[in-house]
Amino acid sequence: MLNLPVIAPLNDAALTERLQFLIDHKTKPLGALGRLEALMLRLGLILGSEAPVLRAPQMLVCAADHGLAARGVSAYPSDVTWQMVENFLAGGAAVSVLARQHGLALTAADCGVARAIPARDTAPGAPRLVSRRIAAGTQDASVGPAMTREQCAQALANGMAMVRDMPGNVLLLGEMGIGNTSVASLLLARLGGVPLADCVGAGTGLDAAGIARKRAVLQQALDANATATEPLAALAALGGFEVATLTGAVLQAASEHRVIVVDGFITGAAVLVAARLAPQVLQRCVFAHRSGERGHAHMLEVLRADPLIDLGLRLGEGSGAALAWPLLVSACAVLREMASFESAGVNGPSGG
Repeated sequence: MLNLPVIAPLNDAALTERLQFLIDHKTKPLGALGRLEALMLRLGLILGSEAPVLRAPQMLVCAADHGLAARGVSAYPSDVTWQMVENFLAGGAAVSVLARQHGLALTAADCGVARAIPARDTAPGAPRLVSRRIAAGTQDASVGPAMTREQCAQALANGMAMVRDMPGNVLLLGEMGIGNTSVASLLLARLGGVPLADCVGAGTGLDAAGIARKRAVLQQALDANATATEPLAALAALGGFEVATLTGAVLQAASEHRVIVVDGFITGAAVLVAARLAPQVLQRCVFAHRSGERGHAHMLEVLRADPLIDLGLRLGEGSGAALAWPLLVSACAVLREMASFESAGVNGPSGG
């Protein structure tokens, strides 16, 4: 039986009070840094410090294929999954460029890509490949469970183990898998109680007819797995190997008091499952952006999340998390280094 990590709630009232005092007494009008102030407070609480430092940030991009893809739920063929993993490793994908720009260590994990990604030597600082394959893609969820309970448990354990082996105190989430917006839609509908029609969007670029076809296939999947209502049962029946692996990674990262930077719709689905298992997970999450994918706004609402940026992104890969990363760096720097009225010899508000 898989033992999930214990995640303690963040309820240090004394630290909260000290952090809020520090933020309020910086050389600025009260609240003048807007939502950056809430981010400063959250990062201080997660890291348990009045002077938080983000160390060795890790971008974990989990990849896998999906049996549902054969039903035409994506505008792209499944071969794109392995091709894009190779692109990550070669440094040519958006997340590769952004990780390189911002000094994020990029790990691409083959969690069940249909065509196995060959192992290779990695130069220091270059994206690295980790093989955590469960199978060559999941089964077709429209006719039965996508994976067995045992496969789901193994994927969760793989995610936990990968995070345990990573340095640093920040985990940024990314993913790749043709058909995985369908997985996110299914999990949102089942675990979030959102009507399926509100969960289904264009994904990689479906037209109106394609979206209607996708919605019909996903309804078949919900019907075929109608009894899978508990979080792990739903993850096994409707999920993907990459989403299950990310769920394990999120749970482990939360238990280690790491900052978890959530990308978009698909990584949000992994967080949704993790939060249904351990609600305290959400206290460790920073939601990077609001994507252009139809279901993501509903996902954020279910998770009660306030994302940092809204650029209309719908790429995935962890690209939104990487783009939001400088805001976290700035929040910590301001909390550590910005002067108070007292230390700077600046007159504070008169109270009038």
